[in-house]
Amino acid sequence: MPTIKSTYLENLRTSSQHLQSGKEIITDAPVDNKGKGEAFSPTDLVASALGSCMVTIMGIVAHREGHELTGLNWEVTKVMDSNPRKIKEIIIDFNWEHPLEDPKLLQKLKNAARTCPVALSLSDEVVQSVTFNF
Repeated sequence: MPTIKSTYLENLRTSSQHLQSGKEIITDAPVDNKGKGEAFSPTDLVASALGSCMVTIMGIVAHREGHELTGLNWEVTKVMDSNPRKIKEIIIDFNWEHPLEDPKLLQKLKNAARTCPVALSLSDEVVQSVTFNF
């Protein structure tokens, strides 16, 4: 059974619907690749998915240990390459003003992030530069 149903709209724009929830995502080609840049590009979604996946897996570990990741935030920078056009590097900076005070648990969270399904699915050619500011 499909997970997502997508449609090409026009002008380098697509719509994808998550069938279980009905939620929709619009993508648009970036300005530097003939698009309007009015929505996430497909490669933006890949970069965003890496950060979200890392935090989801960290959240599972934290919850299992009786903690939450309240206040954790992150920034994602996507670096593109050309010839062929592809993602060269994804830079993720995690920031947590008031992290947990258990060094062993913090290390477990970092290990969990680096082994999330998206991280493991990306080609080794895509550099994953991750900084944990906690």
